[in-house]
Amino acid sequence: MSASGGTKAIVAALAANLAIAVAKFVAFLFSGSSSMLAESVHSLADSGNQGLLLLGGKKAKREATPQHPFGYGRERYIYAFLVSIVLFSVGGMFAVYEGYTKIKEPHAIEAWYWPVGVLVFAIIAESFSFRTAIKESNPLRGDLSWKEFVRRAKAPELPVVLLEDLGALVGLVLALGGVGLALLTGNGVWDGIGTLCIGILLILIAIVLAAETKSLLLGESAGIDDVRKIEAAVVDGDTVTRLIHMRTLHLGPEELLVAAKIAVRHDDSATEVANAINAAEDRIRAAVPIARVIYLEPDIYSEKAASAGENPAKAEAETPDGTAH
Repeated sequence: MSASGGTKAIVAALAANLAIAVAKFVAFLFSGSSSMLAESVHSLADSGNQGLLLLGGKKAKREATPQHPFGYGRERYIYAFLVSIVLFSVGGMFAVYEGYTKIKEPHAIEAWYWPVGVLVFAIIAESFSFRTAIKESNPLRGDLSWKEFVRRAKAPELPVVLLEDLGALVGLVLALGGVGLALLTGNGVWDGIGTLCIGILLILIAIVLAAETKSLLLGESAGIDDVRKIEAAVVDGDTVTRLIHMRTLHLGPEELLVAAKIAVRHDDSATEVANAINAAEDRIRAAVPIARVIYLEPDIYSEKAASAGENPAKAEAETPDGTAH
């Protein structure tokens, strides 16, 4: 994910949510609508979340240190995970509590034009924010469905903003429905039901975000396309005859570690092997620029060892002359 693309979507969402949070809170003060209070807290939580994403992006740019030799790229995953926690606790649980309270002790909505007007304004503002997130995501999404994009994306910012904006739009529709039914029936219980539905929606979105960012924190391999590019780049058929096995790991959204065992010819000199490794690294970086940390181990390919799998205890590798080593 380009840093500029992600930052643009985050800033757009932050500006929209701050304006909407103020408008919703004013509407709550004039109308007493619990949906408005829940939605104002939701928008305030979303604003804090965008701040966390921006902070994570800034911290991830720090240079590597002896204590953290692979850098701080995973800071972005940590802050995205914090977003899911904030969305669950501050947004979702508060809305559930507020909805439950309003259902137990309903009261009529006053000055109905405030919540309705603010909700319409909020839907328009969130739509612009959602449109920006979609526009920034489309070049990266390619042919993937939106579900696949959220699940496979290695950069957490755009999926987080997309899900937040989607949740905000659906939540606004639920709030508008709750307020509308409360006004039509004169029963404030509907306002509480709308608030409760908003809370459940936010909790579900928070769980999805937590699951996806947890996977990134644990360490994910390169995407299928990048793996294929690396595999094709390693072997040149001359100095590197085969890729024996390979592991990849994202050190951050834009930094990939590649570790592989490659087959070289048995009669190559040490200089030739070193040159082969350097050339293979250059090809990998040209094919996948985010492959910044590469470790290649030269070996002599053995059919017997290959058939036994990657566990060296299962079988002894053989040298070309048939002797074990």
